[in-house]
This record gives sequence, structure tokens and C-alpha cells, in this order.
Amino acid sequence: MSERLQAGAAAVAVLRQAGIDCVFGLLGGSKLELYDAIGAAPDIAYIGARHECAAGHMADAWARVTGKPGVVLGAQSGPGVSNLVTAVAEAYLAYSPMVVIAGAITRAHLGRDTFQEIDQQALFAPIAKRSIMVPTPERLPEMLGEALRVANAGRRGPVVLHVPRDIFAAEIDVGPIANLGANVAVGGPSAEQIGALLAMLQQASRPVIVAGGGIKWSRGSAALAALAEALDIPVVAATGHADVFATDHPLHAGQAGPRGNAVASGLTRDADLLIAVGTRLGFNSTFHSHDYVTATGRIVQVDVEAAAIGRHFPVALGIVADARQTVVALTEATDKKGLDGTSWSAWSKGFREARARLRLERDGEGLIAAMPLSPLRVLAEIRETLPDDAIVTLDTGAMCLQAADRLRHGAAPSLITPLDFGLVGFGYAAALGAKAAAPGRPLVAVMGDGGFGMTTIELATAVQYNLPVVAVVIDNGAWGAEKAYQRDFVGGRFPGADLVNPPFGEVAALFGATGYAVDAPGDTRQALVQALSERRPAVIHVKVDRDAIASLRKDLFAKPVA
Repeated sequence: MSERLQAGAAAVAVLRQAGIDCVFGLLGGSKLELYDAIGAAPDIAYIGARHECAAGHMADAWARVTGKPGVVLGAQSGPGVSNLVTAVAEAYLAYSPMVVIAGAITRAHLGRDTFQEIDQQALFAPIAKRSIMVPTPERLPEMLGEALRVANAGRRGPVVLHVPRDIFAAEIDVGPIANLGANVAVGGPSAEQIGALLAMLQQASRPVIVAGGGIKWSRGSAALAALAEALDIPVVAATGHADVFATDHPLHAGQAGPRGNAVASGLTRDADLLIAVGTRLGFNSTFHSHDYVTATGRIVQVDVEAAAIGRHFPVALGIVADARQTVVALTEATDKKGLDGTSWSAWSKGFREARARLRLERDGEGLIAAMPLSPLRVLAEIRETLPDDAIVTLDTGAMCLQAADRLRHGAAPSLITPLDFGLVGFGYAAALGAKAAAPGRPLVAVMGDGGFGMTTIELATAVQYNLPVVAVVIDNGAWGAEKAYQRDFVGGRFPGADLVNPPFGEVAALFGATGYAVDAPGDTRQALVQALSERRPAVIHVKVDRDAIASLRKDLFAKPVA
């Protein structure tokens, strides 16, 4: 059964069929009919950002929390759409399902150097799964349905749907759309593949599981924990996915690689069997180096994307399958075989001892009483204060790189980071989107001063739409990562590195949020407890030691290998 609707209302009907109950955007004249239909839809909330890029990050985070495609109403044609490029690129490299409904100029004006005309379809083509121009009003429902399906199919990603200005005003017939937004994923592994993996386990004495975003997207955290417990195998999290299951679990080693810790890196380097589930073993986790990935052990890789398997490291067994289904199948098979971890008991015992030493070291960071305030003390206070059900968002940068392996997380999804795009300025806008997706969960954005300064205006969005996110801004007065490079590799001169910041707590108060100023040990904990209890948008501005910047990666400055 179909009904006749204005195309803007038809788009809303498609979103409703797909189960989308919240959209993000910034009002633009190229889609007023769509906005009018959103305003008349009591079952679809709208959150308007102050910058299109922030709206994109909100939708990205909303998608990661809900598992549905995040939808952005991409403002005006031309500059409004081009402002979304960074957000789309971020989602593309994070494999995050997002659909941008991008305004475009009227069809009759195409190719005439019209006001705000750019080739926006080509602009997005390299950084989206699809960049599609809607040719007629009648095709809009079908193509929007296709965008939602493609964004969430297999290896997820953003789709940009360009809609000319005149299309939204037309009247069209609209019927049911099939497969709206449903994830079209590959199935589980074959019995032969599980048998081959079991045979490798029976020969192993130093096995480790490396788990990534595939576990989170498939909602496989509980299944992963059950497998780790059944086999007594330590689990290392891929970078940005420390929440693959609860970090307090005794078999959770944390992150490996340059953004991780020495215990986890030792596991992945020294393993004789590395089982990579739902992870590409990509650059952020490994630097494509055997410093962090076994050079002599066997690697088994499980991914929904066949092209990802064996791309960076040779594999003994590749399995194109869903991460959770693979973990469940392996657990059932090991139960039948009676495999219990006896063969690697010394390996697991050594891991537990090393993990205990690392936790003691991290606990000691919470006792640092030196002034100026140590950022490690601040991170320890955040870790101790975070509720079990909290969601944390991070930026990229010196402070957040130190935070990435130091905070605590419950079951996924509870950590949202920029992942491979390495974007500074992502964390606060992402926190607002995550809060819209999970209003009952505490939401904390951990930011550096540079990144928060990029998105301070979105405090207005938090206040206007009552999104009680707590931003902890760790202020060292610098672009810290770059300053570390300048200090360690470029002669200790710091042009462009230092920042002069406003009192962010007072700025927050001007927006109508709550502000806190912190500069002493213990104060971050107290402020965070208070801010979370008030359930209002808040900013905790923490002044830390300007010289306490961790040394970062050296490969950027290494001489090429002859």
C-alpha cells in the first residue's frame, strides 16, 4: 500500500521505516521541506549542531552506540556540504555507518556555475562507500533506503546522498522499502575452519586473542569473555577498542602497540598463536611492525571483509565471518574437545603476574602529589570515578593517547575514539551524539585543550538540547603531540606549539552549563563526582604540568632503511 506525500515527508517516512528515531544536522535552505517534515514527526528527534562537521561526529557516535546508521541532514549545498568532508572521512576510516542527506542545487541550474555549485558528488567519492545523486523525486525513497542499507552492510561506512533543492518539494507515491538499514553481514565460520583453528590451539603454548571493532559491532563482548574464560587465554584490545569487554576482567590485557602498554605488546609480540578477531591488525595497533606482532608465530585472522585478511601480516588461516558467531562457534567446539588451557598455563600465569604489576603501577599514578598537577594523576582520578555504565569519548592528541589505555570501561560500546583518522576535535561532538543515543548512561568526554577549543561552540548544542555530557579538558597549554616531536626530534624549538586558553569553566557557565576549575591533586575526582550527580552539561577545566608531555612515535623521524 502506497501513499502520496511531499518528497520531504517521504524521506521522513523512509527513516521511520528504518527505525531511525534521532537525526542530526544544521538548518539549510536547500531542504526546508525535509526539515518541516522532521518538525511534524513526534517520533524522530532532531539535534541541530552549530557546525556541520560536529553534526557528522554526533551521527557517527550515535551509530556506534545504537548499531543503526547515523543520519545527518547536510545543510546547504556548497559550503554546508563541504563542511561535512572531515566528518565523512572520519566515519569512513572508522567503518562507522552514516548517511548524509546532502542538499544540492536545483537540477535546472546544474552546470551553470550557479551560486554554491561544486561537484559535491565527486568531492565525497573517495571518502564514502557511495556518493549518489538523486535524479528524480520518485527515486528519493528507494535511494535513501539503499543508502541506509549500504551504510550498514558488511564492513560499515558512510554514504552521501545528494538531493537537488527542487526534489524535496515534489509530490510522490511512497510504499514500503525493503531491508532498510538492516546489517547484511556474512555468517559464521565453517566447521572445517573451526577444526583447523582447534588444531592450532592444541599445538600452541603461547596463544593470545586480539579483538577489535568487529566484536563491538557484532555485540560479541559476552561471547568473547566466555571464550577467554573457557580457554584461559589473555585478550588484547585493538587500539581504540579497549571496551571489547570489561577492562576489569582478569583476562583483559589492555591495548598493545604504540598506543598501548608493555604487557599487551609483549603478548602479541611473543605469542606462538595470535587469533585476531574483528580487527585488521592495522597501523594504529601495530605500526605494521613485528615489534608488536609475532614474527614467528601463526596468525589466524577473522574479518567480515575478505580483502582485510592477510593484508598487513601473513596468516596461517583466514576466516571471512562474523566476529561474534566465530567466537561462539569456537567456544562450543573447545567445550566438546575438552580444551582447557593446560598447555599454556605457564604463559597465562606469567600474564597475570605482569598484569598485576601494571595495575599497581597505574594505581601509583593516582598517588602522584607533585605540583604542577600531573596528567597521569588526573587520568587515574577519572578512572577511579567513572561509573560502570559510563560511555567515554576521546580525542586524538598527547593527553588522549595517554588516556586510551588507562581508563576503565564496562561492556561495549563504552569507548568512542577517532580511530584511524586521528582527528583532533572529535571527542566533544561525539559525546553529544552518544548521549542522544544512550540518555540513561553517564557520558564523559576526555579532551585536550586544543581539541576542546575547536568545538567549544557545541556547548550551545549541549545546553539547548539538554545533553548532560561532562567534558574533562586536560589543559597543558600546547598542541602537546607536536610539541613532543619538537622537543624530542627537532631541536627543542616550539614555534606554533603553545596555546593561550580562556577559563573553559567560565566559558561553560556563559553558555548555561556548569563549569569547574581544577589544578590540584584530588580535585578532578571531586569535580567529576559532582558534575555527574547534577546531570547537566558541564566542563571540568584541569590545568596540568606544561612539561609533562609523553614522548611519542619515533618512526616519523627515523632514517629510511637502506
